[in-house]
Amino acid sequence: MTKRIRGGAAVAVAGLLATATACTGQPSSPPGFAGRHLPAERGANGAGAGGAEGARTFTLLASGDILPHSSVIDRAAADAGSSGYDFRPMLKGAAPAVSGADLAICHMETVYGQDGGPYTGYPSFKSPPEVAPALRATGFDSCSTASNHTLDDGAQGIGRTLDALDRAGIAHAGSARSAEEASRPTLLRAGKGKNAAKVAHLAYTYGTNGIPLPAGQPWAVDLIDEERIVADARAAREAGADVVVVSLHWGTEWQDAPDEVQLGLGRELTASRTGGRPDIDLILGTHAHVPQAYEKVNGTWIVYGMGDQVAGAMINHEGARDPRANESSMGRFTFEPPAKPGQRWAVRKAEFIPQWFDAQAGRVVGLDLGAPSPAGEDGGRLREIRDRIHGAVLSRGAAEDGLVVGK
Repeated sequence: MTKRIRGGAAVAVAGLLATATACTGQPSSPPGFAGRHLPAERGANGAGAGGAEGARTFTLLASGDILPHSSVIDRAAADAGSSGYDFRPMLKGAAPAVSGADLAICHMETVYGQDGGPYTGYPSFKSPPEVAPALRATGFDSCSTASNHTLDDGAQGIGRTLDALDRAGIAHAGSARSAEEASRPTLLRAGKGKNAAKVAHLAYTYGTNGIPLPAGQPWAVDLIDEERIVADARAAREAGADVVVVSLHWGTEWQDAPDEVQLGLGRELTASRTGGRPDIDLILGTHAHVPQAYEKVNGTWIVYGMGDQVAGAMINHEGARDPRANESSMGRFTFEPPAKPGQRWAVRKAEFIPQWFDAQAGRVVGLDLGAPSPAGEDGGRLREIRDRIHGAVLSRGAAEDGLVVGK
């Protein structure tokens, strides 16, 4: 069982028993996304060919799980002062990289409760809706919302979460309020103007902690199914997507290495092609609580797991406090347009940005070599954290394929 440390005492929080694939700030106007969905647009030659002429290179950044345990909620309440919740200060450390990307994607693992609460952590999460405007202020444009906690408060939890993201101007993929919403891909603009690339964001989870889908709503949460994912990717291409990005909530908790399900599904998805063009251009993994490897498979980058961007201090399945739960990476990929319409947009540069969530202070801390150490923290400890993230991220040979550390 995963547990969180609060005030020196261990209390139960996020997670459940592992299985083969179990999970068990100041406001700104960031570049990139301008609207929740683009109208469906067909490429010049069908199948989302896209227009290469005049198209511009763009950067896409992705980060790990936003998992507000009770301690995180308490920190946001303290940061808000007299009333409400303010999550912007805890995310401020990530804002320069996030807002500097043309398109930034987060993973919103939990659902939101009613305005005013009550809000809860483990075992059934209900987070303050104030998370959404903080994500937008940080610079995020879209969030995956398919996770093992998506049904923690049933269909009403999904509705509140997506409503709040809509109000904040953040797109979302992976859960839906209607069959019509579930049937269309989330299409985003990477950059501005008529030559901005169109990016489809799709998201899926391995399960929902045994909670059945709401009666009559089989479309409420997108579950991982290889044939379904490929079909959705092809539909997104048909709808005009130049680049198709798939977020997957998968893997084994507390395991640094991707498991056999991740490796196998990753190979199959990246091998899928239509007319010689890959159906999926990037896979972004979440769920394991710890940083996992990046790998280029069949010419396509897979991030098996980014770790938790925001989460309370946690206890792993062996009953030990595990600092890896507050270590993560952000992936940043620079896509360049093809020479001819209908060809693949290639990743010209692949980067990872190590970061740490200081659970005591409730702050995201950047770990690049030039980042200052937070007050009271030993520089040697931060180097140890950074080195551990580097080791996990590069454990499957990504450096040989060009992955570098970003800032």
